[in-house]
Amino acid sequence: MSDWNASTIAEFRANEGRVGGNFEGAPMVLLHHRGRTSGREYVNPTMYLPHETDPDIIYVFATKSGAPTNPDWYRNLAAAGEGSVERGTEAYEVTVHEVTGAEHDRIYAEQARHYPFFAEYARRTAGVRIIPVLELRRV
Repeated sequence: MSDWNASTIAEFRANEGRVGGNFEGAPMVLLHHRGRTSGREYVNPTMYLPHETDPDIIYVFATKSGAPTNPDWYRNLAAAGEGSVERGTEAYEVTVHEVTGAEHDRIYAEQARHYPFFAEYARRTAGVRIIPVLELRRV
């Protein structure tokens, strides 16, 4: 996975936030976060969903491609409550808030409507975990 991340990050930066392959045309963001225990800085590419009306809010989804555990980047961002992103050609700080309940379900369903493989991820994790949704708000 780290080779895929490295090549996706390089492609993202070389093409003003756009990547090809399976994610061609999808909204992508690079998440910057610090390890909870290691203190190391990490960068992870992921898809996002823009807020309906507020351009300073995006949502990211801790799918881990439907794996039974949450990704480390989710645990790091949720614990810190802050991080930063690269979105297109911009880089900025964000606050992090976990979305729960009916709002979580609404946002996740909207992402799955745009990208049906998100519904498949939810099916894979049913009864094991609820895929977290994080709201990232520009500081």
